[in-house]
Amino acid sequence: MFAALLSSGPAPIDLRPFTDGREPDGFEIVGRARRAALCAGAGSMRDSLDGRHWLVGRVRLDARDELRARLGAAATASDARLCLLAYARWGEAFTDHLAGDFAFALWDDQRQCLLAVRDRLGVRGLFHTRTADAWLIGDSLDWLAARSATPPALDDYWIADFLALGMSREFERTVYRDIKRVAPAHLLTLGEGGLSLRRYWRLELAEPLYLRKAEAYHERFRELLSRAVADRLPPGRVGIAMSGGLDSTTLAATAVEVTGDPSRIVAECEHYERLMHIREDHYASLAARHLGIELRIRPADDIAHDPHWRSRGLRPAEPGLGMLNAHNIQRIGREMAAISPVWLDGEGPDNALTLERNAYLGWLRRRRSWVRLSQALLQYTSAKGFSGWSQTLARRSGLRHVPELDPFDVLPPWLREDFAKKLNLAERQQALGLGGDSSHPWHTLAYDSFTSPAWQSYFEDHAFEESLAGFEWRYPFLDLRVLEFMLAVPPVPWGWKKRLIRASMRGRLPRAVLAREKTPLDCYPEIATMRTAGLPSLPQSHRVGRFVDPALLPDLAAPDPDLALSLGVHALDGWLAQKRQ
Repeated sequence: MFAALLSSGPAPIDLRPFTDGREPDGFEIVGRARRAALCAGAGSMRDSLDGRHWLVGRVRLDARDELRARLGAAATASDARLCLLAYARWGEAFTDHLAGDFAFALWDDQRQCLLAVRDRLGVRGLFHTRTADAWLIGDSLDWLAARSATPPALDDYWIADFLALGMSREFERTVYRDIKRVAPAHLLTLGEGGLSLRRYWRLELAEPLYLRKAEAYHERFRELLSRAVADRLPPGRVGIAMSGGLDSTTLAATAVEVTGDPSRIVAECEHYERLMHIREDHYASLAARHLGIELRIRPADDIAHDPHWRSRGLRPAEPGLGMLNAHNIQRIGREMAAISPVWLDGEGPDNALTLERNAYLGWLRRRRSWVRLSQALLQYTSAKGFSGWSQTLARRSGLRHVPELDPFDVLPPWLREDFAKKLNLAERQQALGLGGDSSHPWHTLAYDSFTSPAWQSYFEDHAFEESLAGFEWRYPFLDLRVLEFMLAVPPVPWGWKKRLIRASMRGRLPRAVLAREKTPLDCYPEIATMRTAGLPSLPQSHRVGRFVDPALLPDLAAPDPDLALSLGVHALDGWLAQKRQ
């Protein structure tokens, strides 16, 4: 963790309220007026430049060689040093030149201001609050909450969103009312004028990218993904969370090509032997043998839920479903950390390459782009093929039932009526939805996804795993070079069953893997194990009684989706039981 303190007045910072024996200590007071102090704990870095600028935080930059060249920096310059040099060169516009996963605080002694920056997608967390005498910034919500003189008040809106949706609908809120997040792609400045926030980047998606030949799309995709993987490789071995699906096996194949050494790549596949039969182990094994990499297959049936989670004492900074299985997550994660300090995650293409056929074709029609529209219709007909059209005909004729359900269109019935009315939760849900921007004309769902707090919630769940196990997750498909390319390619034909990736990886992965249909889990594994182990009732103290009516919670015989959503109540209750009172 890391932290930065700034006196709220002209007087030097008083560290005594923040270093009274509670970990971590190690603050360094910086600057001539001694108003700021920085602390770099485990996993973070600290650097300074010419006695004028100091930085503390977690920084992993993309395209660092290009940035070093532009700055005239030494080949050995760290990512933290590059951030300092960029600030010295471009001032607050330095954020325009940084990409990667980072959250850091920077003290400018000449301007007497403290800046805090969060990366563009929000991979790394960053929080801020203030006491009577100082501003506090850091990446540990627990640490900031512990600095409060009294237990910090809870944010009812955050809790309502968590219970109804599993995440907050707003970027800035935390479980604590008076501790805020710095939203992704934002720069926070603390100076003479107090606190200001500025958004320094937005995801832009204007015109689709039209290239003359299909192979040009394949080559560009492979080139960009190779750069993203190369920027995320640690020295030595790298791990890949590899199912038998297309995305993670594509990462493995790219890592082999980038390193030129299959022995550096180790993959782990979680495989359900009893709960479901989707053959992840079979397809992962085909890919591993083809690539010549090590594969570890982990039976997952008995590790999907920990019936003793309440007694483990493993608590995230905010309520989350991860705590219901934190013991198993920690044990497995430590085994993974012993193999490599870095593991690659394959999320991203399912959202970025969403087949938004009607939105895209309608957009072309409204623009009277008749040539593009004709080409798209022909490409769609060809890409879909006989099997695709057969499925469509079966669905239209009623031979195959495809439910279209939105699990978040109504509030859970077990939310207390007075609580929901006080916060106007029905209106809030209608107004905010999932918190994203659904106004894009031809890539509505994808754009909504990547402007939603859902990704922030995903990264925070992974950050909890990192804190338990001691390794780091990295996300090559969410490298902006790769992500913006995937979003820019025309959804027709490249979104049809992720045709962009399947075509780009032809010859690099086994045919069976490339031909495999998207295979979602056909049950909730944690629910299946709970039906055997049992889900304990809420304690009689009913810590969550202000928010829900425990008598209305579904039991183990309820449908899986209802029971899965209600698990947030149990997570919140367990979290409150461990909260500082």
